[in-house]
Amino acid sequence: MCKDKAQNTSKIKLQNFAKRGIFFIFNAYFALIILIFHFLPLAYLTATSTEPIFACTTKESTMYYESIKVLDCTIRDGGLVNKHDFSLEFVRRLYTLLSAAGIDYMEMGYKNSPELFDPKEYGPWKFCDDDLLWKVKDGIESKMKMAVMADVGRVNMDAVKPASESPYQMFRVASYVKNIDKGISMVNAFHDMGYETTLNIMAVSRDRGPELDEALHQVNEECKADILYLVDSFGAFYQEDIDKEITRYRSIVKNKQFGFHGHNNQQLAFSNTIQAIIDHVDYLDGSVSGMGRGAGNCTTELLLSFLKNPKYDLRPVLDAIQELFLPLKEKYEWGYIIPQMITGMLNRHPQDAIAVRKTEDKDKYRKFYERMIND
Repeated sequence: MCKDKAQNTSKIKLQNFAKRGIFFIFNAYFALIILIFHFLPLAYLTATSTEPIFACTTKESTMYYESIKVLDCTIRDGGLVNKHDFSLEFVRRLYTLLSAAGIDYMEMGYKNSPELFDPKEYGPWKFCDDDLLWKVKDGIESKMKMAVMADVGRVNMDAVKPASESPYQMFRVASYVKNIDKGISMVNAFHDMGYETTLNIMAVSRDRGPELDEALHQVNEECKADILYLVDSFGAFYQEDIDKEITRYRSIVKNKQFGFHGHNNQQLAFSNTIQAIIDHVDYLDGSVSGMGRGAGNCTTELLLSFLKNPKYDLRPVLDAIQELFLPLKEKYEWGYIIPQMITGMLNRHPQDAIAVRKTEDKDKYRKFYERMIND
């Protein structure tokens, strides 16, 4: 009897030991999985980086790329919300605050010809007259550079002065794949005038076939742009799309730096920008409070908080939101809303979502969705 009891006790102890062993092995395996997923992104960055990832600040090492430049496009892209009707005082204050935040470039608006757009219908940042931009700078100390955007076919090239006589330093040319030859011609002309130049290929989510490859080969062979931008015009891309397209761009275009401009239709502008950073994209666009056409852009405040570079200071951007953009939000609508989500997920231009928000059906989301999928 005692012998059987001892055997049973030993058997129970053995079973408990086995259970504890299995539990220990499971926990060790689970911990290993967590460690792999925690350190794998850093290992990837370290293995693929062409420069040191860890740059020293005052007392500690922080991960950031010194090559990254932030371009704030609030006045240009945000101007599509209010027809570029910002006051000079508004823009000067934003210029002051973005300068204090350490932003590298501020995009002032479009360099459109007043012969094509009525100045009575649009605000002055639709045209970015040189005298106006000099007034923005007047009396403000800043290392931040100014940029303007030019759309293919909308600029009076004869009215553009050389960079040495201009208040701005960068020209950004926006072009669709079908007009890439005209976009390249404009970029080359601005380059020869002494400007820093970018070529922003728009609506790539709708042009991902052989035509895009042909355009990229043409850019590689003929274009003098310093930076080539991947633009998610419709907010349709996911992170894997960013990775795939940047790899594609880089496999064909060998002599440029790269930039990314996202839209927030599916609330992915920020995460897609992070993916662009992982893919070693150096020029990143953002807008204060995400102000931009339709669903808006990656927010400048989120981007600065992520980058960790000590040259950037989030506090002036927060001041800008409080002083300038909260009052503006009471007058104009931008940012993530359901109609913009629907056009983004369907890879459609946001114009339909913008239009429906001006009607009595603005909150009839199912009706809008069904119209979009059947259109």
